[in-house]
Amino acid sequence: MIEAVIFDFDGLILDTETPTYEIFAELFRDRGAELPIDVWANIVGSSDHFDVYRYMEEKTGAPIDRDAIVAEVKARYLPRIEASPPRPGVPEMIASVVARGLRRGVASSSGREWVTGHLERLGLIAHFEQFATGDEVEKTKPDPALFFLAAERLNVAPRNCLVFEDSRNGLVAAKAAGMHVAIIPNGITRRLDFSMADFVLESMAERTLDSLIEELSAGARG
Repeated sequence: MIEAVIFDFDGLILDTETPTYEIFAELFRDRGAELPIDVWANIVGSSDHFDVYRYMEEKTGAPIDRDAIVAEVKARYLPRIEASPPRPGVPEMIASVVARGLRRGVASSSGREWVTGHLERLGLIAHFEQFATGDEVEKTKPDPALFFLAAERLNVAPRNCLVFEDSRNGLVAAKAAGMHVAIIPNGITRRLDFSMADFVLESMAERTLDSLIEELSAGARG
């Protein structure tokens, strides 16, 4: 029985992934190199990933000023993110979780300040009861630690949690924690293998929460 719903943040509630990739890809092209989207897609959802700055040096064959690149990324990135709305269907799905009386949490590989700051800006933070963020665990997704922490804080068994994710790393982590997973890929992650997910949707507006839970319940009964 589903007792709690756990949401990822980056790329799921707010599409931070597409602008990040586009900006880094532009910086690579400015230096005569390419950042393949498949390389980037495989790191989405985790903070334990390859060093993009070292990768840039390898592909350009020249040293870079990391501090200058970080500053340039922030200058291009933050205005786009701060003007972005939630992804389609997100507020309505969260409202459905609240209306059904289920426990509600966020499990994100990003830091607490980043996650809660944007949820507050979007007017969504009050709907969530607990948070598990990347600055609280030794390993982020695809390690299941964040999902175990979220379930513990929600006081719900992992098997009774439904997770909404957008990345392969998040899917692997949630499944390793023994949870049910609905994937809503974004423009970056839709090329990845999500065959182990319980559901793969174009957006949260595609299905109702009731229909997802009913299907999971029917499968359990069967």
